[in-house]
Amino acid sequence: PRLLSQFFFADERVTRVVAEINGLGAELDPQQYLVLLNQLHLSQAHLLAVLERIMEECIPTQRHSRDYLVKFPEELLVDNLGNHMLFAAECLLAGTFLELEESDGAQLRPQARNLLCSLELVRTVLREQSLSQPNSYPEPVRAVLIQFDRLFAEFELSYVSSLVAVKSPDEIYRQQEIIVLFCETVERALHLGYLTQEMIDGYEPLLMFTIPRLAIISGLLIYPEGPLSLDRRPEEMSRIFSPFYNLLKKIRDLLWVLSAEELCLLERSLCTAE
Repeated sequence: PRLLSQFFFADERVTRVVAEINGLGAELDPQQYLVLLNQLHLSQAHLLAVLERIMEECIPTQRHSRDYLVKFPEELLVDNLGNHMLFAAECLLAGTFLELEESDGAQLRPQARNLLCSLELVRTVLREQSLSQPNSYPEPVRAVLIQFDRLFAEFELSYVSSLVAVKSPDEIYRQQEIIVLFCETVERALHLGYLTQEMIDGYEPLLMFTIPRLAIISGLLIYPEGPLSLDRRPEEMSRIFSPFYNLLKKIRDLLWVLSAEELCLLERSLCTAE
């Protein structure tokens, strides 16, 4: 159950797979080479997972900020992002730039080198600690973990920023506006009886369609100065809604001519229609 013991065996597994790869010529047995590469990927992912738990236990208040993750496209926020960063650093150090431009890759190589050197130091220190005092984290161990955590975060932000366009502060703010709109829409729908708390607590599938529909009406009529404000230019709106700027204007114009009873009937129908 001890994390340092888990780290020792995870590190042993990585070392063993690397030794097998180094002893096998890719041109001699390409199938076995691919199998070993997959094993290396899995074993490194497990090693990083154990290391993450160790850092949470050892340096929980000294972790480097990960606030920058909100800037990343949602499709990149996956469980194996850390392992992908490690693989990217290894490729950069080997002179392979993958999806990056050569100039960007050359700029990132020093960061990749520092990160991988720090990881090797962490592995050495934690292995020694697991064999001597597996129940404690003395200051030298904490220091190398803090340094690795910082270098990993800095490389992750730099690499992803070179790979894709990260969200600007304005885009993040617009995204938060949409979250607030959806929350206020749900609160209003509960108050008016369009939805029930049981539907929300039970993750009723229909809500995936109902809430966005109601949010559009709320955004156009109830909170006209919010993220669906049509007083803004399309490029000033969230990318979720900006492609539908003209359609939203037509919907707003139609909503304006509805009476209160007709609006209520429309909203109720949006809660049941598929």
